[in-house]
Amino acid sequence: MRKHNYTYRSLRDEREKNTEWYTAAWEIARPLLVGFCAVLAACGILLTAWQYVYETYVAPPDSKSDAIVPFSVSAGTSLSGVASRLEQAGLIRSKTVFKYYCDFAGYAQKIQTGDYELTASMSINEIAERLTMGDGNPMVRNITLIPGWTVEDFADALVEQKVLADREQLLSLCRDGSAFKDDYYIAELLSSSKASKRKYVLEGYLAPNTYEVYTTATAEEIVRKLLAQTQRVFSSEQEERAREIGCTVDEMITLASLIEKEAKAQDFAKVSAVFHNRLRLGIPLGSDVTIHYITGVRKMYLTQADLEIDSAYNTYRHAGLPAGPVCNPSADAINAALWPDESFLAEKYLYFCAKEPESGELYFSRTQQEHDQAVAVYAPLWKAYDEERGIQ
Repeated sequence: MRKHNYTYRSLRDEREKNTEWYTAAWEIARPLLVGFCAVLAACGILLTAWQYVYETYVAPPDSKSDAIVPFSVSAGTSLSGVASRLEQAGLIRSKTVFKYYCDFAGYAQKIQTGDYELTASMSINEIAERLTMGDGNPMVRNITLIPGWTVEDFADALVEQKVLADREQLLSLCRDGSAFKDDYYIAELLSSSKASKRKYVLEGYLAPNTYEVYTTATAEEIVRKLLAQTQRVFSSEQEERAREIGCTVDEMITLASLIEKEAKAQDFAKVSAVFHNRLRLGIPLGSDVTIHYITGVRKMYLTQADLEIDSAYNTYRHAGLPAGPVCNPSADAINAALWPDESFLAEKYLYFCAKEPESGELYFSRTQQEHDQAVAVYAPLWKAYDEERGIQ
């Protein structure tokens, strides 16, 4: 009997142990199963919600359509404007979703003007990418104004590059400058008596640089862009320096234009010192480049007839600065006009002349005698250079 009781208790104990293991396992598994089911339910809800959102706001309006829909983006159109027109054309479901997508994906600032062919089966990503690729017709182009160019040089270059149809489109604007009287420097210039004496009021104020302009840009829009750059180039520090040495901004731009045409960059400050010394003494500047500006011919050897030309630009006949700038100077030339070479100022250099024409090197002198000797050496080279180019 005892043996049977022992066997019964052993079976019962074993069953209890098995039940305890199962209970412990279920206690662990139950929250996991509940959590898993909750996740499945949430995923189902999210999937259903996304399906609704996608079909309502994101999906192509007609996934089976291959009909071409012409679509144009004009210059200055905002992203909101593009999105609204896409929705109106039936190319997207929601202008708001398209706008936020472009902002998030980095397309917002890349959309280009042009004429496109789109379809209602394209995704918003495909449409956004297409609009940033352009239509093959360039929206903008680069134009360059070289330091030392006159407004006539610039006008000719714009016509040659087919930016403008006629050089007079630019020249007429630059001649009197009245269309730009709202510009700070030009307004000041127009209010003075200097403007009426100039060949081109805007000469000197078109900052040399390379610019990106719309292919549809007008001559006036191009000029405004260059004038704005001039205000950026001429800093407050430079304006303060001009006042410090008793000059106006216009006088410094005029002087800088002579420096630009007379020398290479390495000699800018030295040429500036010569001109400053002559201005202080009231000696005519005697700058050949002012004669070149009058005649439109750049030659090394000037005749007596050249020197006697009656013009407010002739710095051989008139002391002081010419009537206005003779080109559009670089920032380096402007800085040289404001900060001439101190040693050349102190040593009172008053003259310079070209050496061998091709080298661009200059010979500087303190006295008239030294200068005359240098001219005697180099003048034959100037004459030969002009003759080789057929210039009389």
